[in-house]
Amino acid sequence: MKTPNYTVAQVDKIINSYEAGESVESIAEAIGKSVRSVRSKLVREGVYVAKEKTTSKKVLGPTKKELLRVLETHIDVTGLEGATKEAIENLIAKFTDTE
Repeated sequence: MKTPNYTVAQVDKIINSYEAGESVESIAEAIGKSVRSVRSKLVREGVYVAKEKTTSKKVLGPTKKELLRVLETHIDVTGLEGATKEAIENLIAKFTDTE
């Protein structure tokens, strides 16, 4: 029979600690388990709530993908996926200025 990684007492402790607002890092340190292990256990127990991901900056205007779709109406965009957003905007401006 396989020995469980967590005892019932440990599971109760990590759930109670997490619900009391304690960080996953401090819970892991207190019971001698890795942060990843504790987080996984909390997920399996249905109590872990992932932090909302934040972006480093707000994207203004259309995305590169949207700009490439616009540019695609003028030329073949194969190979331009790595171009900067500014370069794509400049190309679109060149095509729209001449029309």
